[in-house]
Amino acid sequence: MIKLLTDIHRRSFVSGLFGGVAAAGFANSVRAQTPGAVPCHLGPPAHAKGPPVWMDMDQIELDAAYDQAFYAPMGYQIARRIASTSDAVRARLGEPLRLAYGPSEIEKLDIYRARKPNAPIFLFIHGGAWLGGRARDHAYPAELFVNAGANFIVLDYIGIKEAGGDLRVMAGQVRRAIAWIHNNAASFGADANRLYIGGRSSGAHMTGVALVTDWSRDYGVPADIVKGGICSSGMYDLKAVRISKRSAYVKFTDEMENAMSSQRHLDLLRAPVIVTYGTNETPEFQRQSRDFAAAAKSAGKDVQLIVAPDYNHPEMGESFGNPYGPNGRAALSLMKLPILA
Repeated sequence: MIKLLTDIHRRSFVSGLFGGVAAAGFANSVRAQTPGAVPCHLGPPAHAKGPPVWMDMDQIELDAAYDQAFYAPMGYQIARRIASTSDAVRARLGEPLRLAYGPSEIEKLDIYRARKPNAPIFLFIHGGAWLGGRARDHAYPAELFVNAGANFIVLDYIGIKEAGGDLRVMAGQVRRAIAWIHNNAASFGADANRLYIGGRSSGAHMTGVALVTDWSRDYGVPADIVKGGICSSGMYDLKAVRISKRSAYVKFTDEMENAMSSQRHLDLLRAPVIVTYGTNETPEFQRQSRDFAAAAKSAGKDVQLIVAPDYNHPEMGESFGNPYGPNGRAALSLMKLPILA
């Protein structure tokens, strides 16, 4: 029974990571193959080319460009490994401190505390196509940060369907969590003045939105509470996303599209930001990253673009737990922490 419940939960986690019907079909296709075999085709399914809807892409190509299942042949296995690695990390570090940052049941976060007091903080905002995911399944980078001398925090926040299709509800929770961490850092032995944030995929989208927040006006905290951010494989202008199949569960409006497009609000970007993506990601996730970094540079912001050869989307996320991987190394560099403790 325990194994069955674990398997059900793992499938739920994978579905959130890759999104919707395509994820279920992709997972089933992987299970149906002989052990060790993987799909060889990358990209949208074969089809007669239709009229362009975005740049040179037709609707099928655009939809595939926002669905990781079409570009990550080992995605199902990687997602399972991320979840099981999180279990192994907890076995070594111990259970996290679980605290509430807001009034609703979902508004809680897991804190993996540094071994010394007054240590910096890295807040990880997990992805999952905005559909969901649990902090517990994203503990896998905690060991890297704790060993390097930092507190690692991963938060739970509402899924898009539970939010009524409104990304602003999700962003509001993420922003409140960041303000809460700053205001309460001393209570769990952390340094509020060294707060860094980062995320992958839809978590990178939320990270970008958080980085362009008017903290003083909206939350009554210092304007520079976030000292740096990592945006890995995210979305920073939602115009193309709005006309993709993600609009089936995100109820886009003009106001939401604008408010949730961090690339359009770079005047509010105060912290250094590192933007990362892999060369095996979908064409849109690569373009989004390049465009965001270029726009930030043109606006005179402190931005660095890291392109990781031969990494796909879930592999980029997994690299947050590797001090020698693109995201792990970038995070430690941003926080000025040693690669090895």
